Amino acid sequence: MLASNLDHFYAVIPAGGVGSRLWPLSRAGRPKFLRDVTGTGRTLLRATWERLVPLTGAERMMVVTGEAHEAEVREQLPELEDHNVVLESEGRDSTAAIGLAAAILERRHPGAVIGSFAADHLISADTRFRRAVREAVRAADEGLIVTIGIQPIMPSTAFGYIRAGEPFEILGAPSARQVDEFVEKPSAATARRYLASGEYLWNAGMFISKASRLLDELAENAPELAAGITEIADAWDTDARAETVARVWPSLEKIAIDYTVAEPAAKKEGLAVIPGFFGWDDVGDFGAVMRVHQAAAACEDDVSVIGDPGRVVATGASGLVVSETDRVVAVAGIKNVVVVDTEDALLVTNRQNAQKVKEIVGLLKESEHPEVL
Repeated sequence: MLASNLDHFYAVIPAGGVGSRLWPLSRAGRPKFLRDVTGTGRTLLRATWERLVPLTGAERMMVVTGEAHEAEVREQLPELEDHNVVLESEGRDSTAAIGLAAAILERRHPGAVIGSFAADHLISADTRFRRAVREAVRAADEGLIVTIGIQPIMPSTAFGYIRAGEPFEILGAPSARQVDEFVEKPSAATARRYLASGEYLWNAGMFISKASRLLDELAENAPELAAGITEIADAWDTDARAETVARVWPSLEKIAIDYTVAEPAAKKEGLAVIPGFFGWDDVGDFGAVMRVHQAAAACEDDVSVIGDPGRVVATGASGLVVSETDRVVAVAGIKNVVVVDTEDALLVTNRQNAQKVKEIVGLLKESEHPEVL
Protein backbone atom coordinates (compact mmCIF):
# COMPACT_ATOMS: atom_id res chain seq x y z
CA MET A 1 0.00 0.00 0.00
CA LEU A 2 1.32 3.45 -0.94
CA ALA A 3 1.75 5.58 2.18
CA SER A 4 0.35 9.08 1.67
CA ASN A 5 2.58 10.64 4.31
CA LEU A 6 5.50 9.96 6.58
CA ASP A 7 3.61 9.70 9.87
CA HIS A 8 5.17 6.26 10.44
CA PHE A 9 8.73 7.49 9.84
CA TYR A 10 11.15 8.16 12.72
CA ALA A 11 14.60 9.71 12.35
CA VAL A 12 17.46 8.42 14.51
CA ILE A 13 20.63 10.48 14.89
CA PRO A 14 23.58 8.48 16.26
CA ALA A 15 25.76 11.18 17.83
CA GLY A 16 28.92 9.41 18.88
CA GLY A 17 32.56 9.04 17.97
CA VAL A 18 35.44 11.37 18.67
CA GLY A 19 36.38 12.45 15.15
CA SER A 20 40.05 11.75 15.85
CA ARG A 21 41.21 12.97 12.44
CA LEU A 22 40.02 16.44 13.47
CA TRP A 23 42.13 16.60 16.63
CA PRO A 24 42.77 18.96 18.41
CA LEU A 25 39.60 20.74 17.25
CA SER A 26 37.56 17.62 18.00
CA ARG A 27 38.09 16.08 21.45
CA ALA A 28 36.54 13.25 23.43
CA GLY A 29 34.72 15.80 25.58
CA ARG A 30 33.57 17.92 22.64
CA PRO A 31 33.60 15.90 19.43
CA LYS A 32 33.10 17.30 15.95
CA PHE A 33 29.32 16.89 15.86
CA LEU A 34 29.09 19.45 18.67
CA ARG A 35 31.29 21.93 16.80
CA ASP A 36 30.75 24.41 13.99
CA VAL A 37 33.54 23.18 11.72
CA THR A 38 32.17 24.76 8.55
CA GLY A 39 31.76 28.37 9.63
CA THR A 40 27.98 28.41 9.10
CA GLY A 41 27.13 29.40 12.66
CA ARG A 42 25.54 25.97 13.27
CA THR A 43 27.09 22.84 14.72
CA LEU A 44 26.96 19.70 12.59
CA LEU A 45 24.44 18.20 15.03
CA ARG A 46 22.13 21.22 14.80
CA ALA A 47 22.35 21.21 11.00
CA THR A 48 21.43 17.51 10.94
CA TRP A 49 18.40 18.15 13.14
CA GLU A 50 17.19 21.04 10.99
CA ARG A 51 17.58 18.94 7.84
CA LEU A 52 15.47 16.07 9.19
CA VAL A 53 12.80 17.70 11.33
CA PRO A 54 10.65 18.81 8.33
CA LEU A 55 10.18 15.09 7.57
CA THR A 56 9.21 13.98 11.06
CA GLY A 57 8.46 16.83 13.41
CA ALA A 58 10.37 17.02 16.70
CA GLU A 59 8.24 14.31 18.29
CA ARG A 60 9.60 11.65 15.92
CA MET A 61 13.29 12.51 16.28
CA MET A 62 15.56 10.33 18.46
CA VAL A 63 19.20 10.96 19.36
CA VAL A 64 21.59 8.27 20.59
CA THR A 65 24.60 9.80 22.32
CA GLY A 66 27.08 9.30 25.13
CA GLU A 67 26.29 10.21 28.71
CA ALA A 68 29.18 12.68 28.64
CA HIS A 69 27.52 14.65 25.83
CA GLU A 70 23.96 14.70 27.16
CA ALA A 71 23.98 18.25 28.52
CA GLU A 72 25.35 19.85 25.36
CA VAL A 73 23.13 17.78 23.06
CA ARG A 74 20.09 18.93 25.01
CA GLU A 75 21.33 22.52 24.92
CA GLN A 76 21.80 22.43 21.15
CA LEU A 77 18.50 20.61 20.57
CA PRO A 78 16.00 22.12 23.02
CA GLU A 79 13.11 20.69 20.98
CA LEU A 80 14.31 17.11 21.54
CA GLU A 81 11.83 15.30 23.77
CA ASP A 82 13.21 13.67 26.92
CA HIS A 83 11.97 10.17 26.12
CA ASN A 84 13.71 10.33 22.73
CA VAL A 85 17.21 10.69 24.21
CA VAL A 86 19.05 7.35 24.35
CA LEU A 87 22.24 7.54 26.40
CA GLU A 88 25.23 5.23 26.04
CA SER A 89 27.49 4.68 29.02
CA GLU A 90 30.22 3.79 26.52
CA GLY A 91 30.37 3.58 22.75
CA ARG A 92 29.56 0.13 21.32
CA ASP A 93 29.59 1.11 17.60
CA SER A 94 26.69 1.59 15.22
CA THR A 95 24.93 -1.78 15.42
CA ALA A 96 24.25 -1.41 19.13
CA ALA A 97 23.26 2.26 18.84
CA ILE A 98 20.94 1.92 15.84
CA GLY A 99 19.68 -1.51 16.85
CA LEU A 100 18.63 -0.30 20.30
CA ALA A 101 16.89 2.74 18.82
CA ALA A 102 15.04 0.47 16.38
CA ALA A 103 13.99 -1.91 19.14
CA ILE A 104 12.72 0.89 21.38
CA LEU A 105 10.75 2.50 18.56
CA GLU A 106 9.25 -0.81 17.40
CA ARG A 107 7.93 -1.41 20.91
CA ARG A 108 6.49 2.09 21.15
CA HIS A 109 5.23 2.31 17.55
CA PRO A 110 4.79 -1.11 15.91
CA GLY A 111 5.33 -0.92 12.16
CA ALA A 112 7.58 2.14 12.37
CA VAL A 113 10.07 2.88 9.62
CA ILE A 114 13.31 4.31 10.96
CA GLY A 115 16.10 6.20 9.25
CA SER A 116 19.59 6.51 10.69
CA PHE A 117 21.56 9.66 9.80
CA ALA A 118 24.96 10.50 11.28
CA ALA A 119 25.17 13.65 13.40
CA ASP A 120 28.45 14.82 11.87
CA HIS A 121 27.91 14.81 8.09
CA LEU A 122 27.58 17.90 5.94
CA ILE A 123 24.77 17.97 3.36
CA SER A 124 23.69 20.68 0.94
CA ALA A 125 20.55 20.87 -1.20
CA ASP A 126 18.25 19.82 1.64
CA THR A 127 15.22 19.60 -0.67
CA ARG A 128 16.95 16.93 -2.78
CA PHE A 129 18.03 15.14 0.36
CA ARG A 130 14.49 15.00 1.69
CA ARG A 131 13.22 13.78 -1.69
CA ALA A 132 15.69 10.89 -1.52
CA VAL A 133 14.57 10.06 2.04
CA ARG A 134 10.92 9.96 0.93
CA GLU A 135 11.82 7.47 -1.80
CA ALA A 136 13.78 5.42 0.71
CA VAL A 137 10.80 5.25 3.07
CA ARG A 138 8.61 4.00 0.24
CA ALA A 139 11.12 1.29 -0.60
CA ALA A 140 11.32 0.37 3.09
CA ASP A 141 7.53 0.05 3.16
CA GLU A 142 7.99 -2.81 0.67
CA GLY A 143 10.19 -4.71 3.12
CA LEU A 144 13.59 -3.63 1.82
CA ILE A 145 16.47 -2.28 3.83
CA VAL A 146 17.51 0.90 2.04
CA THR A 147 20.59 3.08 1.91
CA ILE A 148 21.14 6.42 0.22
CA GLY A 149 24.27 6.48 -1.93
CA ILE A 150 25.86 9.73 -3.02
CA GLN A 151 26.54 10.43 -6.67
CA PRO A 152 30.34 10.86 -6.68
CA ILE A 153 31.84 14.07 -8.05
CA MET A 154 35.49 13.02 -7.86
CA PRO A 155 37.53 9.81 -7.51
CA SER A 156 37.81 9.95 -3.73
CA THR A 157 39.86 7.40 -1.80
CA ALA A 158 38.42 8.61 1.52
CA PHE A 159 34.98 6.99 1.15
CA GLY A 160 33.58 3.51 0.75
CA TYR A 161 31.54 2.76 -2.38
CA ILE A 162 28.31 0.99 -3.31
CA ARG A 163 27.89 -0.73 -6.67
CA ALA A 164 24.33 -0.22 -7.84
CA GLY A 165 22.61 -2.89 -9.92
CA GLU A 166 19.24 -3.34 -11.58
CA PRO A 167 16.34 -1.01 -10.75
CA PHE A 168 13.46 -2.08 -8.56
CA GLU A 169 9.95 -1.27 -9.70
CA ILE A 170 8.44 0.46 -6.67
CA LEU A 171 5.65 2.97 -6.91
CA GLY A 172 6.84 6.16 -5.22
CA ALA A 173 10.51 5.11 -5.34
CA PRO A 174 11.48 5.27 -9.03
CA SER A 175 15.20 5.66 -8.28
CA ALA A 176 15.55 2.53 -6.13
CA ARG A 177 18.19 0.09 -7.38
CA GLN A 178 19.55 -3.21 -6.18
CA VAL A 179 22.78 -3.05 -4.17
CA ASP A 180 25.19 -5.47 -5.78
CA GLU A 181 28.26 -4.84 -3.64
CA PHE A 182 29.82 -2.76 -0.89
CA VAL A 183 33.45 -1.79 -1.49
CA GLU A 184 35.91 -0.49 1.09
CA LYS A 185 37.97 2.65 0.48
CA PRO A 186 39.74 2.05 -2.89
CA SER A 187 43.09 3.00 -4.32
CA ALA A 188 43.28 6.15 -6.44
CA ALA A 189 43.33 4.14 -9.68
CA THR A 190 40.33 2.07 -8.61
CA ALA A 191 38.42 5.18 -7.54
CA ARG A 192 38.99 6.70 -10.99
CA ARG A 193 37.65 3.53 -12.58
CA TYR A 194 34.59 3.56 -10.32
CA LEU A 195 33.84 7.16 -11.24
CA ALA A 196 34.20 6.49 -14.96
CA SER A 197 31.91 3.45 -14.85
CA GLY A 198 28.91 5.33 -13.49
CA GLU A 199 27.94 2.22 -11.49
CA TYR A 200 29.25 3.28 -8.11
CA LEU A 201 27.98 5.62 -5.39
CA TRP A 202 29.66 6.84 -2.25
CA ASN A 203 28.54 4.99 0.88
CA ALA A 204 27.21 7.68 3.21
CA GLY A 205 26.11 5.27 5.95
CA MET A 206 22.43 6.25 5.83
CA PHE A 207 20.02 3.36 6.43
CA ILE A 208 16.22 3.34 6.24
CA SER A 209 14.13 0.29 7.12
CA LYS A 210 11.13 -0.97 8.96
CA ALA A 211 12.40 -1.32 12.50
CA SER A 212 11.14 -4.91 12.59
CA ARG A 213 12.92 -5.76 9.32
CA LEU A 214 16.23 -4.40 10.59
CA LEU A 215 15.90 -6.31 13.85
CA ASP A 216 15.07 -9.56 12.04
CA GLU A 217 18.20 -9.18 9.89
CA LEU A 218 20.29 -8.46 12.97
CA ALA A 219 18.90 -11.49 14.81
CA GLU A 220 19.83 -13.74 11.89
CA ASN A 221 23.39 -12.46 11.52
CA ALA A 222 24.38 -11.56 15.10
CA PRO A 223 22.02 -13.44 17.43
CA GLU A 224 23.89 -12.78 20.69
CA LEU A 225 24.09 -9.05 19.99
CA ALA A 226 20.43 -9.00 18.98
CA ALA A 227 19.44 -10.81 22.19
CA GLY A 228 21.25 -8.22 24.31
CA ILE A 229 19.59 -5.35 22.47
CA THR A 230 16.21 -7.03 22.90
CA GLU A 231 16.72 -7.43 26.64
CA ILE A 232 17.60 -3.75 27.02
CA ALA A 233 14.72 -2.59 24.83
CA ASP A 234 12.23 -4.70 26.79
CA ALA A 235 13.30 -2.92 29.97
CA TRP A 236 13.78 0.56 28.47
CA ASP A 237 10.45 2.12 29.37
CA THR A 238 10.26 0.38 32.74
CA ASP A 239 11.82 0.75 36.19
CA ALA A 240 14.30 -1.99 35.25
CA ARG A 241 16.10 0.14 32.65
CA ALA A 242 19.08 1.26 34.73
CA GLU A 243 19.90 -2.20 36.08
CA THR A 244 19.47 -3.88 32.69
CA VAL A 245 21.56 -1.34 30.80
CA ALA A 246 24.36 -1.47 33.39
CA ARG A 247 24.45 -5.26 33.19
CA VAL A 248 23.97 -5.86 29.45
CA TRP A 249 25.24 -2.84 27.50
CA PRO A 250 28.98 -3.26 28.25
CA SER A 251 28.82 -6.85 27.00
CA LEU A 252 27.46 -5.98 23.55
CA GLU A 253 29.76 -6.63 20.61
CA LYS A 254 31.36 -3.57 19.04
CA ILE A 255 30.61 -3.83 15.32
CA ALA A 256 29.35 -1.57 12.55
CA ILE A 257 25.85 -2.03 11.17
CA ASP A 258 27.33 -2.39 7.69
CA TYR A 259 28.58 -5.85 8.67
CA THR A 260 25.62 -7.08 10.72
CA VAL A 261 22.75 -5.79 8.60
CA ALA A 262 23.58 -4.01 5.34
CA GLU A 263 26.09 -6.34 3.70
CA PRO A 264 24.22 -9.57 4.61
CA ALA A 265 20.97 -8.05 3.28
CA ALA A 266 22.73 -7.13 0.02
CA LYS A 267 23.87 -10.71 -0.47
CA LYS A 268 20.23 -11.81 -0.27
CA GLU A 269 19.11 -9.07 -2.71
CA GLY A 270 17.22 -7.40 0.09
CA LEU A 271 19.07 -4.08 0.06
CA ALA A 272 18.14 -1.12 -2.13
CA VAL A 273 20.01 2.10 -2.80
CA ILE A 274 18.53 5.47 -3.66
CA PRO A 275 21.05 7.67 -5.54
CA GLY A 276 21.43 11.01 -3.80
CA PHE A 277 22.01 14.02 -6.04
CA PHE A 278 22.99 16.44 -3.30
CA GLY A 279 26.23 17.67 -1.81
CA TRP A 280 27.59 15.42 0.93
CA ASP A 281 30.78 15.15 2.95
CA ASP A 282 31.56 13.28 6.15
CA VAL A 283 33.99 16.08 7.09
CA GLY A 284 36.32 13.33 8.18
CA ASP A 285 39.61 15.23 8.25
CA PHE A 286 41.05 18.71 7.85
CA GLY A 287 41.42 18.15 4.11
CA ALA A 288 37.63 17.86 3.95
CA VAL A 289 37.17 20.95 6.14
CA MET A 290 39.53 22.86 3.86
CA ARG A 291 37.63 21.66 0.79
CA VAL A 292 34.32 22.84 2.25
CA HIS A 293 35.66 26.29 3.10
CA GLN A 294 37.39 26.75 -0.24
CA ALA A 295 34.24 25.73 -2.10
CA ALA A 296 32.23 28.29 -0.12
CA ALA A 297 34.79 30.98 -0.94
CA ALA A 298 35.15 29.77 -4.57
CA CYS A 299 38.91 30.08 -4.19
CA GLU A 300 41.71 27.60 -3.52
CA ASP A 301 44.52 30.14 -3.26
CA ASP A 302 43.69 31.71 0.09
CA VAL A 303 43.91 30.69 3.74
CA SER A 304 40.50 29.88 5.22
CA VAL A 305 40.05 30.71 8.89
CA ILE A 306 37.90 29.16 11.59
CA GLY A 307 37.96 31.60 14.48
CA ASP A 308 39.04 35.25 14.50
CA PRO A 309 40.43 36.12 11.04
CA GLY A 310 41.95 39.27 12.53
CA ARG A 311 44.51 37.11 14.34
CA VAL A 312 45.68 35.26 11.23
CA VAL A 313 48.24 36.75 8.83
CA ALA A 314 49.18 34.94 5.61
CA THR A 315 51.29 35.67 2.56
CA GLY A 316 51.95 33.38 -0.37
CA ALA A 317 50.04 30.64 1.41
CA SER A 318 46.86 28.60 1.08
CA GLY A 319 45.06 26.19 3.36
CA LEU A 320 43.23 26.29 6.69
CA VAL A 321 43.93 27.92 10.04
CA VAL A 322 41.83 27.14 13.10
CA SER A 323 42.46 29.80 15.74
CA GLU A 324 41.07 29.32 19.26
CA THR A 325 43.60 31.41 21.22
CA ASP A 326 44.69 35.03 21.50
CA ARG A 327 47.92 34.29 19.65
CA VAL A 328 48.56 35.70 16.21
CA VAL A 329 49.11 32.91 13.67
CA ALA A 330 51.31 33.80 10.71
CA VAL A 331 51.75 31.56 7.64
CA ALA A 332 54.19 32.36 4.84
CA GLY A 333 54.90 30.57 1.56
CA ILE A 334 53.20 27.24 2.37
CA LYS A 335 50.51 25.74 0.16
CA ASN A 336 47.65 23.57 1.52
CA VAL A 337 48.80 24.07 5.10
CA VAL A 338 46.70 23.11 8.12
CA VAL A 339 47.31 24.91 11.41
CA VAL A 340 45.08 24.23 14.42
CA ASP A 341 45.94 26.40 17.41
CA THR A 342 44.15 25.62 20.69
CA GLU A 343 44.94 26.53 24.28
CA ASP A 344 46.68 23.26 25.09
CA ALA A 345 47.71 21.78 21.72
CA LEU A 346 49.01 22.89 18.34
CA LEU A 347 48.72 20.86 15.12
CA VAL A 348 50.63 21.63 11.93
CA THR A 349 50.17 19.46 8.85
CA ASN A 350 48.99 19.77 5.24
CA ARG A 351 46.10 18.58 3.12
CA GLN A 352 48.03 15.59 1.78
CA ASN A 353 48.70 14.25 5.28
CA ALA A 354 45.39 15.14 6.91
CA GLN A 355 44.44 11.47 7.36
CA LYS A 356 47.61 10.93 9.45
CA VAL A 357 46.23 13.02 12.28
CA LYS A 358 44.59 9.83 13.56
CA GLU A 359 48.10 8.39 13.96
CA ILE A 360 49.02 11.37 16.11
CA VAL A 361 46.03 10.65 18.34
CA GLY A 362 47.24 7.07 18.70
CA LEU A 363 50.69 8.25 19.72
CA LEU A 364 49.23 10.69 22.23
CA LYS A 365 47.23 7.90 23.89
CA GLU A 366 50.54 6.21 24.66
CA SER A 367 52.39 9.42 25.56
CA GLU A 368 52.70 11.45 28.76
CA HIS A 369 49.99 13.84 27.54
CA PRO A 370 46.72 11.90 27.11
CA GLU A 371 44.90 14.80 28.78
CA VAL A 372 44.91 16.71 25.47
CA LEU A 373 42.66 14.08 23.89
